[in-house]
Amino acid sequence: MLRALALLALLAAPAQAADFTVFAAASLRDALTEAATVHEASSGDHATLVFAGSSALARQIEAGAPADLFVSANTDWMDTLEQAGRIDPATRADVLGNALVLIGHGSAAPVTPDTLDLPALLGDGRLAMALVNAVPAGIYGRAALESLGQWDAVAPLVAQTDNVRAALALVATGEAPYGIVYATDAAAEPQVSVVMTFPQGSHPPITYPGAVTTDAAQPQAATAFLTWMQTPQAQAIFARHGFTAGG
Repeated sequence: MLRALALLALLAAPAQAADFTVFAAASLRDALTEAATVHEASSGDHATLVFAGSSALARQIEAGAPADLFVSANTDWMDTLEQAGRIDPATRADVLGNALVLIGHGSAAPVTPDTLDLPALLGDGRLAMALVNAVPAGIYGRAALESLGQWDAVAPLVAQTDNVRAALALVATGEAPYGIVYATDAAAEPQVSVVMTFPQGSHPPITYPGAVTTDAAQPQAATAFLTWMQTPQAQAIFARHGFTAGG
């Protein structure tokens, strides 16, 4: 009888909360921090959030860094990890979307794609961008400038940073008069203004895929969080921060 009662008590006990680690693109910092807090309140699972450029995070995961979940700011770095066998493709999902904008320090005057003359705008100043050959925001930005016929003239004037939030900070502090970031980054920083939104056709679609890693220590908690990120409750949080729905 005692053994039966003990078994019943064990079965009735709530599942133990899990601690899991999320590697996420720097542009997700504000929105994902809020989302993780809401998710923890309902699930009990605690997410340790690590933010950096998608390229740096992907390389760390490929080298064996202890991440349970990866959310990238573009599909290329997720493709790289999938080809390397470092993420579970069955869990992969396009979670969010974004827009690309040109920002200026303070209250900069708006321009249009047809009237954009970045060298004239910059003068002796620099254009802040995330790494143009590695970080998604920089890759999108270079593609947009090439599409608009601005890249060749602007390339020598670019101040490259490790991630998009660092580029945002250069413009916010006035160290660079202009920069290229995501619309969500601009919305989070009162010291900058949106000068122009790049046409969608000027760069590849901005997509944020997420996937559980193959070495995840807490795959169930990571999968549950990734699934929850796609729910209306979570998507409403991301929408408040300026993100669009993914895929």
